[in-house]
Amino acid sequence: MAVSEAEAIVMEVLWHAAPRSAEEILAEVGPAQGWREGTVKSLLNRLLKKKAVKAEKEGRRYLYTPLLSRDKYVSQESKGLLDRLFDGRVAPLVAHFSEQRKLSKKDIAELKKLLKELDDEQP
Repeated sequence: MAVSEAEAIVMEVLWHAAPRSAEEILAEVGPAQGWREGTVKSLLNRLLKKKAVKAEKEGRRYLYTPLLSRDKYVSQESKGLLDRLFDGRVAPLVAHFSEQRKLSKKDIAELKKLLKELDDEQP
């Protein structure tokens, strides 16, 4: 399921706290994004069609809850990025960030720890 960048902003609100109404979502992200109510409702309708969210009627409004988990979304996006830019391989991605000096000392320490854990799991 492809989720656009704008749709992901709405999803982040719902992942943080759900269920939420369109008005609550608008209040949270509208000013920063320059969005109006129609924009948020359009994005919610697109997400409904994709089955990324569900809507339940409460009185005169709808409350939206995510069906797509954040973990699944991050996994899909990560795989897509790796496939598109790095032929599905992680090492060239890390090399790219290292060449661009985008890895902090903390990042490097975490990567070393992860690599050690992965190496320890190998038979």
